[in-house]
Amino acid sequence: MIYFDHNATTPLDERVLETMLPYLGAFYGNPSSLYRQGRIVRSAIDNAREQVASLVSASTSQIVFTSGGTEANNLALASLPPGRGLAVSAVEHPSIIEPAEHLHSQGHALTLIEVNADGVIEQDAVDGLLERKPGLVSMMLANNETGVVQPVARYAEQLKSHGILVHTDAVQAAGKIPVHFSGLGVHLMSLSSHKIYGPKGCGALVFDKSVEIRPILRGGGQEQGLRAGTENVAAIVGFGKAAELAGAELTERSRRLRALRDLLEAQLSSIPGVTLFARSAERLPNTVQFGMAGTDGEMLVMRLDQKSVAVSSGSACASGGKELSPVLVAMGVDAELGMSAVRISLGKSNTEAEIFTFVNLLKTLVRQP
Repeated sequence: MIYFDHNATTPLDERVLETMLPYLGAFYGNPSSLYRQGRIVRSAIDNAREQVASLVSASTSQIVFTSGGTEANNLALASLPPGRGLAVSAVEHPSIIEPAEHLHSQGHALTLIEVNADGVIEQDAVDGLLERKPGLVSMMLANNETGVVQPVARYAEQLKSHGILVHTDAVQAAGKIPVHFSGLGVHLMSLSSHKIYGPKGCGALVFDKSVEIRPILRGGGQEQGLRAGTENVAAIVGFGKAAELAGAELTERSRRLRALRDLLEAQLSSIPGVTLFARSAERLPNTVQFGMAGTDGEMLVMRLDQKSVAVSSGSACASGGKELSPVLVAMGVDAELGMSAVRISLGKSNTEAEIFTFVNLLKTLVRQP
């Protein structure tokens, strides 16, 4: 199978699995226990916390482990100051949009931050936020569908100077481009293990100590009292190892992915009628989203699956519907073209040969009635 859907999830790195195995067997103690088994497991969690913190240039005390990026995003928005409004970009992941809408239903003002035709937030939109002064602004660092990278650091500086909390969903960015929590200047940042060749079911919220985190899970003192529940030790250990590898291999992974992406885009451009979305914007080195008017994107995904090629028509967390992607709607993409959208997200094991095989197959499929 040719796997081109790494933004949905990445395969578990064998080195990560090897690191996890002892904590699925011999080291089964509860990390809150004081005896030797518990202390061994606690030490493993502490080490993983250091590894994750190192990947994003944060301190260990700023890392709260969660069940994934979705929980981290929900926990971040739960930190909205009482009585204040909330603003999120129109191209956010559903795990931001839906809790934002829930907060709106509870009486908080909600602003959707507009983007331009490339999916980028512009200064005018930020100027409007400075006037409204919401309590919290969330803008993702890199979009899961288009790969567009937002100028978060520039806007965070402006927003913070007006007393506004800033959160960024860095789930897709970490491990693909350099991500520095302090350099971005945000108060809150979300991460996910399974996007960087780690296990599913684990993520983290990185937070500035000035922010009052309001737990959404209560019933224990785990994670500095901010996220109750016995820790998923094996997954946390795996997340730590995946973060360590992502940091060590970031430069080479990014270089290879960018070369593959450029090759893919050159090949796609040779197909009549193909539109590459957000091509002129800064994007992740692994992500290409394209459309072909007159083609049904979901049908094309299924036909490619029959040929053992895995791609996506959008966000895996919002699949199952026939509605146009909200991200493409926000970008002003024509509905017919938007319904043809297909996303390719490359990974560290993909090859040039797979690119050529895919493009040749695509040419054959789009010629068929």
